Amino acid sequence: MAVKIRHTGRYREIAMALMRHGFGYMVEELGLFQVLSLPRRWVTHEAIETKTLGERIRLVLEDLGPTFVKLGQLASTRSDLLPDSIIQELIKLQDQVPPFSSEAARSILEEDLDATVEEMFARFDETPVAAASIGQVHLGRLQSGEEVAVKIQRPGALQTITRDLGILRDLTQLAEKRWVWAKRYQMSRLADEFSKSLLAEMDYSREGRNTEKIALQFQHDAHIFIPQIYWQYTSSRVLTMEYVEGVTLGQRAELAKAGFNLKLIAERFVNAMLHQIFIEGFFHADPHPGNLLVQKDGSLAFLDFGMVGRLSEDIKDHLSELIIALMRKNTDSMIRAILHLGLLPEDHDMAALRRDLDILQAEYYDIPFADIGIGRALTDLFGVAQRHAIVMPPDLSLLGKALLTMEGVIQKLDPALSIVDMAEPFGRKLIKERFSPRRLRTKLLGGAAGLVEALMDLPGQAKHLSALLSRGKLKVEISLPELESLMRKLDQISNRLSFSIVLLAFSIIMVGLIIGSSLNSQSSILWHFPVIGIGFGVAFLMVLWLLYAIFKSGKF
Repeated sequence: MAVKIRHTGRYREIAMALMRHGFGYMVEELGLFQVLSLPRRWVTHEAIETKTLGERIRLVLEDLGPTFVKLGQLASTRSDLLPDSIIQELIKLQDQVPPFSSEAARSILEEDLDATVEEMFARFDETPVAAASIGQVHLGRLQSGEEVAVKIQRPGALQTITRDLGILRDLTQLAEKRWVWAKRYQMSRLADEFSKSLLAEMDYSREGRNTEKIALQFQHDAHIFIPQIYWQYTSSRVLTMEYVEGVTLGQRAELAKAGFNLKLIAERFVNAMLHQIFIEGFFHADPHPGNLLVQKDGSLAFLDFGMVGRLSEDIKDHLSELIIALMRKNTDSMIRAILHLGLLPEDHDMAALRRDLDILQAEYYDIPFADIGIGRALTDLFGVAQRHAIVMPPDLSLLGKALLTMEGVIQKLDPALSIVDMAEPFGRKLIKERFSPRRLRTKLLGGAAGLVEALMDLPGQAKHLSALLSRGKLKVEISLPELESLMRKLDQISNRLSFSIVLLAFSIIMVGLIIGSSLNSQSSILWHFPVIGIGFGVAFLMVLWLLYAIFKSGKF
């Protein structure tokens, strides 16, 4: 591996963290000992004896700092890739770090917004109310009088994260060359996927756009509140939004003490999330209690839209199929939905997949579906997909995590609330919309347009194919489970062709003999035998045998 010299120190830190927590064998197999000149005596097995695999992975990520902590948090949403024991440890990753100085915060504000703090704010609180690895939040008041919360990115955070993501990409590519399992799970592709999500979260202007998009979904719902974004005071490193005051959903005692109807709040929360997921296809992917506030008037405020999920129309359709199949305990329908949603490996075992799904539905057999959590059911299904190396769309994993988080919140607010019962009207609406004349017309027109386009491309494709054939560069690869049967059929066809050719040759010889006998007046020993009669009889028998073989095969 060509380790970049300017990053050697960081590679060394990563290698030492791995060795410190019992992953020295990975450092050795990746070849980092030789590249970084690491002494082998640093390898320790102590952590292996005292901690679980999930704990050791979490400790490595915490040791490596903000980038790897955020990646671990993103990975905790991928229940289709990681076992539950590791997921539960990754959920524990804490993103709490000491705040950076107010001088640095001021400097970023003034550099990005091209104005002094005093020109922009009538009041700016020097002490942040929250600090994390990527940024921190200060409260203030604009000169126009609005109370605001200002999120400011940590100095150098983008450069640090970009460097670490580059190293992660190099390591995953190396891992795919060394380990079969890494290639099977497409680790470099996953690293690129996580990198894309993390870099998107680094752009605060993108979070602002997400906030406004969610706000449009609830513009006519007085019970859901989304804070306003002040774009004049927002950039890629600064996000200024309306300050929201209220009690978080995690403070159940405070909510009850204030006289709020907890059942009503829970219903509003579930309805809002289901509307985002099933109707809009664009949803808050991290609805933990700290991101949800109940205001004085009882309305529910959503905060922090750095992590959002998107569901296309097709994914929503197949998701509804999956949930209905699970509800009806129909294995065939579950398999079809999973195959529509996921990317199967080339060597997948359909019989084993069916067996695991049968086992899963047996676990739910005696449980009313209303008592089953949608998030838990989806997570279990994604776990089956993970065991069979089926790669699911990342937004589906975000959905599973969002639903699990929602169910956890609801359990504390109103344990008797059935999310499935509340989801039923959304499911009916989704199915009705799926088969509506408008959707069917759109799909038919889209299919027709695609067909016309394909037909128009056909001459060009045929010309290209002809050029490849003329140059002898066309390669055909066949990979079929029934290849042996196919070869037997080809053998039969070739044998019958040979038989037919022999029959034709025999017929030609006989015709030649007949003509020769009629033209040649000389006597020959051959003419003393009934050659023509015998030949006719042999030919007749051969034709009968050929017809019998063809009719017997049923391929006449």
